[in-house]
Amino acid sequence: MVQFHWRLPTHGDRADVALPRDSRGDWTALEPGHQTPGLVDASPYHDHLLEIARSAELAGFDGALIPSFPNTDDPWVIASSIARHTKALRFMIAFQPPWINPVYAAKAAATLQRLSGGRLLFNIITGGGGPGQLWWGDRIAHDDRYQRTTEFLDVFEGVWNGGPFTHEGKFYKVTDAGLPVPLAGQVRPELYFAGSSDAALAAQARHADFNLTHMEPLENLKRKFGRVQDLASKDGRDVKPAIRLNVLARKTEEEAWAEVRRGWANVDWEARERALANFRRGDAVGSPVPEHLRPSADKDPKDLQIDGFFSGLQVLGANGSPLGIVGSYETAAERIDTLINLGVGGLILAGVPHLEEALRVGEEVLPLVRGRREPLANPANAIAAE
Repeated sequence: MVQFHWRLPTHGDRADVALPRDSRGDWTALEPGHQTPGLVDASPYHDHLLEIARSAELAGFDGALIPSFPNTDDPWVIASSIARHTKALRFMIAFQPPWINPVYAAKAAATLQRLSGGRLLFNIITGGGGPGQLWWGDRIAHDDRYQRTTEFLDVFEGVWNGGPFTHEGKFYKVTDAGLPVPLAGQVRPELYFAGSSDAALAAQARHADFNLTHMEPLENLKRKFGRVQDLASKDGRDVKPAIRLNVLARKTEEEAWAEVRRGWANVDWEARERALANFRRGDAVGSPVPEHLRPSADKDPKDLQIDGFFSGLQVLGANGSPLGIVGSYETAAERIDTLINLGVGGLILAGVPHLEEALRVGEEVLPLVRGRREPLANPANAIAAE
């Protein structure tokens, strides 16, 4: 069955798509309209994240992505809190391998598996270069970063699968490593692995359970999914496609697009251009949005669509994928089914504000998704049939 995950905004959130900046959390300067700051301690926004996680659980999501950037809380810490205050929700920790030794990562992950009853997932990120990578003190070149990620996962799995494990490589040297009882024998976390370059796809084919990508035009997705599966099949592996995208759904098409236009009128376009200029300084490989689909103040939002997906949700407080879903509940479900029919086995969804939209999408959209109820055949066959 397809996995459905929600996203936790560990960097702050806005209470309305029409607000130009985040208004929940203390990641931006406090001003009138912000979520009330804590008077006794600094935990209100952490409590808010927990409320989002609980809402996602109640709304029927399988898990929640906990992202990690320079401007976020630490996902390992947030995950441990969520694990103790939820019952079934899985938590997907995003991290880059250089942040943590693979042996220690295996021990920490096994501890969280034991604590939570096996609810841990990983979103493996290798990094997009540029200022964001330098913030972490990481100066390694693009392809070498993926070689390091592959070696990290080699060590992680070697330790996880039982010691004593010894490894001597370019980036890691380990002697007689292993997990102590009772950490040994825990279920290995499933790996959602992001990346679009040749080096990334080769690494995914070797280790990933899910080939995670931002939403792109459908033809691009077909090619990427096919390449990963071809590489994985050479080693007898099956890697499921997964997509991350944002959703703005309402009872009718008119209501959904009215929300978009309401937010469009308040976008800080200069701040957006500064953020884009900073992002372009990296060396990440992906499928850029065509020029005619790039949001700007002079474009009508309805003109920014390809394959039925909208390219403007990022300017309305959404993070991640350049393409997302806008429309009625039925339209949103149909778009999700389109992706499932491509063989997608995992979806990470998000909406602004994250708390209210978790309930809306979970209660109004997911029950209409046919692929949620009807298991598909082998994803590779679904891709080949297109």
